[in-house]
Amino acid sequence: MTQPETHTLAAPGAVLHYDVRRNDASTQPVLLLIGSPMGATGFGTLAGHFTDRTVVTYDPRGAERSKRTDGALRSTTEEHADDLHRLILALDTGRPVDIFASSGGAVNALALVARHPEEVRTLVAHEPPAAQELPDREEALAACEAIRETYLRAGFGPAMARFIALVSYAGPFPAGFAKQPGPNPADFGLPTEDNGSRDDPLLGLNMPSTPAYQHDFGALRAARSRVVIGVGAESASMIAGRAGTAVAERLRTAPVTFPGGHDGFVGGEYGRTGKPDAFAATLREVLAELRALPSRRQLFRREWR
Repeated sequence: MTQPETHTLAAPGAVLHYDVRRNDASTQPVLLLIGSPMGATGFGTLAGHFTDRTVVTYDPRGAERSKRTDGALRSTTEEHADDLHRLILALDTGRPVDIFASSGGAVNALALVARHPEEVRTLVAHEPPAAQELPDREEALAACEAIRETYLRAGFGPAMARFIALVSYAGPFPAGFAKQPGPNPADFGLPTEDNGSRDDPLLGLNMPSTPAYQHDFGALRAARSRVVIGVGAESASMIAGRAGTAVAERLRTAPVTFPGGHDGFVGGEYGRTGKPDAFAATLREVLAELRALPSRRQLFRREWR
C-alpha cells in the first residue's frame, strides 16, 4: 500500500479532507473506513491491515481538517450522509464500495445506505449509538441533551465528563439519570476552566443529533447493500453496544461480535489501544462473507414460530 494521498472536496458549508491509500492492482472494492467525530487519524492502524485493496479515510465535517465554513454550530446526520455520497462520487470507482463505519460514522453510513444503496456493497456498522432505538430512549436522549446543555453553559471539561459517564454506563439508564450531577472533570484529567470555544465536533456539532436520528429501517431492509451490525465484546452492555443490538433487531439480522470495546480497532491513535489485530481479522472475515450470519428470512421465521 502506498503512502496516503490527501485530497479535498468542497461541500455546502464545509471543505472535506480525505486520504487515499492506493492499491491499483487490487480487484477488491475500495474500502472506506469512517467514524464521527473521529477522523482519518483514528484509522491508521486498521488501514494497515488492508493493504490488499485501496483504502479511503476522511475527516467528517467539523472534525480535524474538515472545518465548517458556514459557522454552523450543529451538523446533521443528513449532512454527513450527503458528504459520504459526495465522497463516493468523487472516488469514481465505477462500482459499489465497502464501508467499515464506527460510532457516529455508523449512524451516518446507515443513513447513506438508506438513501443510496447502489453505492455500497457491504456496510459493517460498528456500534451505532442509535439511542432512539433503545427501550430506555427517553432517558438516553435526555442525557444527550444534558451533555449539550452543559457544553453550552460550562464548556468542554464538564460536558466531556458527562459524556464519559453516559457512554461507560452498563445497562439501561435509570429514571432521572440525566438530572444527576455530572462527574468532576478533574477526575478524568479534563480541564475545569472554560476556554470559551463551542465548536467541538462531539459535544457541540453532533450532540444530540447523531443519537437522536431516526433511521429508515424499511429502506435499509429493502436495500441491495449487505448491512452487518458489529458490537464490541467488551462494550455490548453500554449505550452504543446496546443500540447496535437494537438496530440489528430492527434489520432482522444478528450482530457480529468484534474483539475489544467501542474502539477495539485503534492501535495507539489518540493514546488508546484496543485489539486491532483480532479486530481486523474479524472485519476481514465479515467483508469476505466468511462469518455465518442468519439471513433476514431465517430470523423472520424464527420470530413468528
